[in-house]
Amino acid sequence: MGRDRPGARETFADGRHLIIYGQRTRDGRIAFGGRGAPYFFGSRITPEQDQNASVHAALWDVLTDLFPAVRPAAVTHTWGGPLGVPRDWWASCGLDRTTGLAWSGGYVGDGVGTSNLGGRTLADLILDRRTDIVSLPWVNHRSRRWEPEPLRWVGANVGLQVMTSADSVEARTGRPSRRAAMFARKIGH
Repeated sequence: MGRDRPGARETFADGRHLIIYGQRTRDGRIAFGGRGAPYFFGSRITPEQDQNASVHAALWDVLTDLFPAVRPAAVTHTWGGPLGVPRDWWASCGLDRTTGLAWSGGYVGDGVGTSNLGGRTLADLILDRRTDIVSLPWVNHRSRRWEPEPLRWVGANVGLQVMTSADSVEARTGRPSRRAAMFARKIGH
């Protein structure tokens, strides 16, 4: 009954470096996700990678740590998928008037809200409307290219390990992780 009232399905996240996020569903369950999947050499994408049991198990551990009361609940669905991560972690949206090509992407896992803004921004750019959203910093932003393989593979997977260990250190000590701060500077955060 109270499940469908406005504001009954707030989203949540926390301050960990391997970001997690969740929301109550309309039927009172929890949709929960997060980062932690390995990067595959050459940006390879296969359907099997979307069903990574170790990533799903790690996310379940995080969820039950946050909400111990859900431990006896059953997981009914799991999924995964690649993220579009620009080198500087900035989403971008733009229009090249000389070619007529427009783009919006690099949402780094925040695509639900950002794709809506991207669509509205592209509409204004294409229709040449001078609105507030076409002056946002992400419009016509160009990220530098990622390093070539094997450097990209090494960096992405080392970064995953560094941030995972940083979260563990912070949970154990209650203090910010120096390794996370150092790594964030290396990737341009």
